[in-house]
Amino acid sequence: MAISDVSNIFGFLGGLGMFLYGMNIMADGMQKTAGGKMRSFLGMLTNNRLLAVALGALITAIIQSSGATTVMVVGFVSAGVLNLSQAVGVIMGANIGTTITAWIVSMSQLGDAFEVMKPGFYAPAIIGVGALLMMFSKSQKKKTVGEIFVGLGLLFIGLDFMSGSISPYTDAPIFAQAFALLGGNPFLGMLIGALVTALLQSSSASVGILQTLAMNGIVTTNAAIYITLGQNIGSCVTAILSSMGGSRTAKRAAVMHLTFNIIGAVLVGTLGFFLFALRPDFAASNINAVQISIFHTIFNLTMTTLLFPFANVLVKISGWVVREKPEDESAPEDDQEMAATMKHLDERIFESPAFAVETAALEVVHMGQITLENVRLALSSLLDGNIDQVENIYKTEQTINNMEKTLTEYLIKVDNLSLTEQQKKVVNHLFYSINDLERIGDHAENLAEQAEYMVKRGLDFSGTGQADLRAIGNSVLKALEYAVDARANRSMESIRKVSQYEDDVDNQEEELREKHIERLSSGQCKANAGVVFLDIISNLERVSDHAYNLAGYVKNEL
Repeated sequence: MAISDVSNIFGFLGGLGMFLYGMNIMADGMQKTAGGKMRSFLGMLTNNRLLAVALGALITAIIQSSGATTVMVVGFVSAGVLNLSQAVGVIMGANIGTTITAWIVSMSQLGDAFEVMKPGFYAPAIIGVGALLMMFSKSQKKKTVGEIFVGLGLLFIGLDFMSGSISPYTDAPIFAQAFALLGGNPFLGMLIGALVTALLQSSSASVGILQTLAMNGIVTTNAAIYITLGQNIGSCVTAILSSMGGSRTAKRAAVMHLTFNIIGAVLVGTLGFFLFALRPDFAASNINAVQISIFHTIFNLTMTTLLFPFANVLVKISGWVVREKPEDESAPEDDQEMAATMKHLDERIFESPAFAVETAALEVVHMGQITLENVRLALSSLLDGNIDQVENIYKTEQTINNMEKTLTEYLIKVDNLSLTEQQKKVVNHLFYSINDLERIGDHAENLAEQAEYMVKRGLDFSGTGQADLRAIGNSVLKALEYAVDARANRSMESIRKVSQYEDDVDNQEEELREKHIERLSSGQCKANAGVVFLDIISNLERVSDHAYNLAGYVKNEL
């Protein structure tokens, strides 16, 4: 082997590394740019399957990998964020979105007529501009744009390296023999495409490598068609592996993806086999990168259009392959709440850091709603003498404590993902929020203990005392309710309401202390009950303070 051959091998490996790394950097930067919109994406994924297809295509175009999108879908299905009917639409859209990378790669051949139009020509300038933005810009948005530029430039330079390393061998008989073999054997062609894609964990990357070979005129049309069909099947491997440790529903989502791509490969592969048999000259002709992009796009659009009306059939097939077992509904309600939280915090969602942050935020809202209900029950126990609920309050407090621990562990992992400065701020505020919610849960437990104490000692408050506690209790509940809503809807109006109610609670607490001391002095209230009263309004005032903190974190993010 000559030194030039070794140099070309190194050049190909270096080009492949730059191509894959550039794609990764570009996708990461695009995710960060779209991070703020990810929340609305989740909200838009309703039972409108056509919209789910469009969003699946858009998300895949952003993260540059249908496999990664499907892994997220598996995570969302496992977490209960999406149902299978919604998931099948997103999976169909993912196959369309993955064609974007093929078009980026083929841009160099689109510009053959004009040297200046070739991406490789201006790739160094793109990297230079991107590096300057990353190093010297103070704006996080501009730094992220810089990341996208650097990734795009490395992708193009990597393609040039690979293409340059292969070009001296375009006339080598081994290439002609290899593609003749792959083109003549559909199963072998599909198998090679599936294996390469499974190893790279990205259909976009494997299509890019195929296009690089095509740029050098060594890929036959029939081989390219079969390999591309196999690449679509190979993109399912990541999701299948991801679903193995998940729920049965998650496995069904992975099976739907595999079924969809196998049906497409069998239909088009069979059609191609007969077509190539009738037109052997066409089968043996060379195909270029642009033509591969056209086929890749038309194939995925056509299969989505054909199978779209049969989406429910794909859901049924997945049910036949992965049998459902009835869920255990005998578990206590609090255990079910905790299990739901564990399901929602699925680490497959880490494929998209923006979604991971939003999922954590939704679970903090969930924890807030549980805490709010526990405070409401504690007040009811105090004011209405309904101590039958006290045991439930204690159990729910344990659930809140467990949720704090689980969410903290999840947020630590999210904090180590590739996040923007804004997303890091949100994660930090979520840490503070779950701590405040846990403290509110403690105060609800204190209120329940006071209710128990009063019943056991036969204590009660005067009519005026009862009315005062009801008034301050209602204000506290309103403050907490609006605080949870502020996190759920990022509402400035809710933040203002929390501030108003918190001021009201502070004023009431001060006034109630003075009035209560007067009642004690005049003998209208027993001393033992008086101590309990002061302790109750102190706990309520602290709940209001924590609600104000919760709203303040959201305010700092807007």
